[in-house]
Order: sequence, then C-alpha cells, then structure tokens
Amino acid sequence: MKKLLPKITLSVVGLTSTLMLGGCNLVLFDPKGPIGQSEKELIMMTVGAMLCVVIPVIIATLIIARRYRASNTNATYSPKWDFSLPIEICMWGIPMCLIAFLAYKTFVSSHELDPYKPIAAPADNPQVKPIDVQVVALNWKWLFIYPEYGIATVNQLVVPVNTPVSFRLTSDATMNSFWIPQLGSQVYVMAGMQTQLHLLASTEGDYLGETNNYSGAGYSDMRFRTLVKDEKGFQDWIEKVRASSQDLNNETYAKLHEDSIKNPVEYYAHVEPVLFDTIIAKYNNGMVMDKATGQMIHMSSSQSGEMKHAEE
Repeated sequence: MKKLLPKITLSVVGLTSTLMLGGCNLVLFDPKGPIGQSEKELIMMTVGAMLCVVIPVIIATLIIARRYRASNTNATYSPKWDFSLPIEICMWGIPMCLIAFLAYKTFVSSHELDPYKPIAAPADNPQVKPIDVQVVALNWKWLFIYPEYGIATVNQLVVPVNTPVSFRLTSDATMNSFWIPQLGSQVYVMAGMQTQLHLLASTEGDYLGETNNYSGAGYSDMRFRTLVKDEKGFQDWIEKVRASSQDLNNETYAKLHEDSIKNPVEYYAHVEPVLFDTIIAKYNNGMVMDKATGQMIHMSSSQSGEMKHAEE
C-alpha cells in the first residue's frame, strides 16, 4: 500500500494539471496582427534555441549517471582526471554561440518591433489611412479618445480591421501597463508622460485588453474589450457613440476620474479637443510635448482649446 500511494498521488496531480491547462486560452500563441505574430515567432525561436542546449544536457546527464553508476565496474575510474578539451569546448563554446545568436536576434527584433515605429498599410489596401487613438489609464478603467471623430469611450476600444492604429498613451493615476495580448506590444504609462504604440489587427473579432502592472484594489478588473470590425461596422459604431447623450468636458471628466471598479462601458458623443494634452500638462506646470514638432508647449489657461509655444 505504501508503494502504491505515491503512484496514485502522481496520477491525481498529473490529471489535475492536465484539466487545469485544458481550460487555458494561450492568447499569446493565437495572434491576430503582424506585431503579435512577430512576437510569437520570436518566443518560439528563443525557446527552440535554448532547447538546443537544454535537451542535450539532460540526455548527457542521464547517460553519464547511468554509465558511471557505482554498480558499473566496467566504467573507467580516473580520480586524477581534471581536463578535457572537447568537454571544455562544449561547455563554453556552445553557450557562447547561443548567447551571441540570441543577442543578435534581440537587437534586430527590438528595432523591428519598436512601439514607436509606424506600421505600413497592408499591401492589398495601401491607401488606407491610420487612425489615431488617445489612451488614458485611470483607476481602474481605460479611457479611449478618438480625436479625429471627437468621441470617447470607457473600457471599449473599437478599430477597423487591416488599418494601422496610432496610439498616444498616458496615465492620470498610478503607473500602469497597456496590453492587448493578441495584437502585441505591452507598454507602460505614467502620469505626466506620454508614449506611443502602433498596432494593426488583421482579423475581425473581440479581443481582451488589460493592464499588466499591479495598480491597487481594482487591478484584476481593469480590463477592456477590443472590437475589430470591418469599415462599415466601424462607421456604424462611430454613429452609435455620437448618438450618446453624454459629453466629456471638465465636469464629467472630474466625475469619471474618481476611482471605480468594474466600470461599465460608457460612450461620450463629444470630447474637449485638448483634453488629452490637458491631462498631461497638469502634471508638468502646464507644459506638454507637441508630437508634431517635439517641442515643449504651454497649455494656455486664458484661451480655451489653444496652446502657445513656451518661451525658452
């Protein structure tokens, strides 16, 4: 019975682990855009390269353990042996080659997958115009502003399929992390700072977006849906948002800024044109960087919606 118990325990643990893994959705390995696909290939290549070392080492360990076991009297016994050139070459040369290979691939992919690097239009639709989306992380929800359309949403991002999306991101709360696993490229956002991200969804669908940085009580529920639609579906959704009775101005934004957990999806038919820059500027003495010129500009407090260059 004592010998049987460990076998039963291992069987139960193995079966339980299999059932638990069966319920997992490995979204990283089901990409829906070129960035996500490139990141998947990079992960698979890296794992494969490391296995080229790990698997031979495991096999060699088992062979050596069996060959030089105490009961094998035919094995060579060399108590004064201390050096072997072939073994030294394998122990140091192969890992060095692996590290050099991974370093090269990391360098190349870091530039190819740079979040600041715009994505080219698809070959079958080279005239498609990228859309701009401004993202603000709040406690514990996401605000998406579409400056071209003058609308905004909470906890729902909608983009047209096969269309490059240019994000500008910031936070009006704690440090956070913006991530759509199936589209790729996680980026961090901080109050008073702005960053960029470029993505493209190549397949229509409903994808999970989330934060990957612990930010307090509502962290686990700080999620949003990314809906990828065809052009007609996207335009219909724009009209749906424009039909909302809510506007996003200083008063309504102050209410939205209050902490909330599991905040429902909200639509705003009209947004103050410089709201995103105003959010950044309030942490920088009224200063914000102009994306077009790279210069610091000052948000004018005397003229609503206007900005002027700061005096150097």
